[in-house]
Formats: sequence, structure tokens, C-alpha cells
Amino acid sequence: MIGQIAFFIVAGLAVGAAGRQFLRIRRNINLGQDEPITGDTSQRWRNVLLVAFGQQKMFKRWIPAVLHFFIYAAFLLTQVELVEIFIDGLLGYHRFFLPFLGGFYTFLISFIEVLSVLALIATIAFLARRNVLRIPRFHKPEMKGWPFQDANWILVLEIFLIFFIFLMNSTDMAAHDNAYGFAISQFLSPLWAGTAPETLHFLERVGWWGHIMVVFAFLNYLPYSKHLHIIFAFPNTYFAKLTPRGEMENMPAIMNEVKSMMGLGEAPADGGDDELPDFGANDVFSLSWKNLLDAYSCTECGRCTAVCPANLTGKKLSPRKIVMDIRDRATEIGSKLDSGDPQWAKDASQPLSATNFDDGKSLFDYVAAEELHACTTCNACVEACPVLINPLDPILKMRRYEILTLSQGPSDWLPMFNSIENGGAAWAMSTDRDQWAQEARQ
Repeated sequence: MIGQIAFFIVAGLAVGAAGRQFLRIRRNINLGQDEPITGDTSQRWRNVLLVAFGQQKMFKRWIPAVLHFFIYAAFLLTQVELVEIFIDGLLGYHRFFLPFLGGFYTFLISFIEVLSVLALIATIAFLARRNVLRIPRFHKPEMKGWPFQDANWILVLEIFLIFFIFLMNSTDMAAHDNAYGFAISQFLSPLWAGTAPETLHFLERVGWWGHIMVVFAFLNYLPYSKHLHIIFAFPNTYFAKLTPRGEMENMPAIMNEVKSMMGLGEAPADGGDDELPDFGANDVFSLSWKNLLDAYSCTECGRCTAVCPANLTGKKLSPRKIVMDIRDRATEIGSKLDSGDPQWAKDASQPLSATNFDDGKSLFDYVAAEELHACTTCNACVEACPVLINPLDPILKMRRYEILTLSQGPSDWLPMFNSIENGGAAWAMSTDRDQWAQEARQ
């Protein structure tokens, strides 16, 4: 009974603490503008099944894909044993599913053990790829410090999970004369030959508690880690745009204005006297909630940056960094909102809130103009992402804000904009743009 009470308290504290962090992330995502979700629902579920569950886009690179699949499959199936651990912890039953499943239970746990061994091999391989082979995309400037350490910590936690589950199963088998016959533990249980029953029971409990405590630690670590994608990959693939990847969002107000300037449409009915709104985005508040969901779904795998032609030619742009910057900025704003500090309020006489927030910063404090200007809008990063993140969308929104709202931009772009605005043509000409047509009619 004492063990059950202890488990209930520990589980309640761990799940409650994690729940609060996930609610904060949900709040941060909702800081963005509304974005309507349209399109074929069946296609969205197909994306979830193929891309999120099926890891479809991972298999463009077979070696990491297979290694990742070992860890992913082990993670999914281990939940069966985790459910049993919860039942044991709450109700005091041991091997709760065994009487109901019989031989299938032995097969199921054996299968989980085989997958756990494969996951261990994959974990060691991933550690080697990052720290020994030093794959270039894991060592870009944005991966210095915490992002690089984060990946290593998760892999280390994976090793602890596997160690504790085999400690639990092998000592349990040794205490029951190898009666269970689990595929891997049957070869480990002889290591405990001659061990006193009390010691075996103690070690089995160490494995049991060790495994569940690592699970609780992992659950509370997720909100701070790139491995949040194991949860957010599913909604992110569901809500991903279904339009062709090369299709960019249009801005009717700008389109109609340009058409009018170039003689391709009627002038705005209001005569253009109204104050123009802000175009594009300069902070998370003017991005969409889907852009922020993208940011929190990022796996930091770097496949987008690895195929970016701007990055490959030595330019500063890294699509992965842009997405990470958006997530960091949203997290920063969320932390300041949680603080309730009136110094971040636009109006100090009113309570701090998302609509009454101003810390004097924006995404342009994270993302340099040089990065935005380097983008060729080729959509290579969009195509490469294994969880259907669209790094190009926020890049375009920030670039539109810089050019249309701030009237800034690269010096070699501005003459073209001025020519379009003043003469209706991309090149500065001394004659009217349609003079040739007028002469042809004479």
C-alpha cells in the first residue's frame, strides 16, 4: 500500500507539472494570428498516417531513417509495458496482462525487448554520428550550446530507459525460475544466478522505479526539448497546407494596388487615402498560429538547411535557425507574460496580457536582414522537412514586413520598387510604359 501511495503522489506531481508546461506551449502557439484550415480532410489524415506515423519523408535517407525507425517503433510498443507499470503502481498487480494474454504476452514483451535492443544500437549510432562522425548539419552555428546538448541528453535518457527495462525483466525472470521466457531477458537472467530472492526483488523494483522515473523525467523534459516533435508532429502534419509547395500566399490589397499602378486594374474605390495596415509579420503576434506550431514541431534535424542553396553557397541563411528563432521568441514572450511584470505592458495601468505586451523587441532582433534577403524561395526546405514544416512562410512574411511596412530592403532591390511605384515598370525608363502600345495604335 505504501508503494501504491508513493507511486500515486509521484505520478500526480510529474503529470501535473508536465501538463502545466504543455498548457503554456499551447498558450504560446495561440499568440499567433488565426489561420483558417481548409482542404480535404481525408488528405490531412493521409498525411498523418504516412508522414507522422509512417515516417515517409524520413526514408529519403535510408541509414538515419532505419535507425530512427528502431527508436520510434520501440517507443510506440513500449507504451504497452508502460501501461502495465501504471496498473502495477496504482493497483498493486504484478504482470497484470499475463493471465489474460498468456503466450501472446510472452511474444509481446519479447518483441518489445528485441526492439529495445535495436533501439539501443540506433541510440549508440546516433551518438556516434553527432559526436564522433560529426555530421555537418548537426554542427551549424545555430546548433551550438543547448541545441546540441539537448540531443545528447535525450539519447542518454534512452539508454537509461533500456537499461532499467532489462534490469526489471531479467531479475523478475530470475526470481521466477525463467518462467516468462522473454526473448532477450532469458539470456540475461543467468547473470543473477545464486542471488538471494530478496535481492532479486529489490533489483526488480529498482528497474521498475528507474524506468518509470526516467519516463516522468522525459515527460517533463519534453516541453524544453526538440523532441517535442514526437507529440506535435501529428497535429502539424494534419494542419499542413495542402496547396502545391510552390504556391505562395497572395495579398489582395497589394496585388490590386500594383495592378492599378501598372494600368491593369481600377484604382482603389477609397482613393487610397486610408492608412495602410501593416503587411507581413515582425513578431510572433503577426505570424499565424500554424507558423508557431511549426516552430514547436521542429526536430532540428537540419535537413532543410542541408538542402538550402543559399546556405550551401556560404550565405548566412539557415531555415532551421529561422524556425528555432521563432520558437525561442514565442517562448520568451510566454515567459514574460507569465511573470506578470508591468514593465512589459504597453499600458502600465492595465494588466499584462498578449494584447497589452511590448518588450521593445521583435523577430528582427533574432533574424538578420541578411538571412531574409538570401532566401531564393525555391521551396527546397519545405520539401525536405520530415514533419511538413514550412520555413519559407515566415521568411516571406518577415520580408514583406520589411519592404512593405518599413520601406526597407536590399539596396539593389529598392530601385526596382521605386520604378514600379513611379513608372509602372521594373526598369527606370524616360518614356511611359505603354508608349509603344499607343504608337502602335496610331
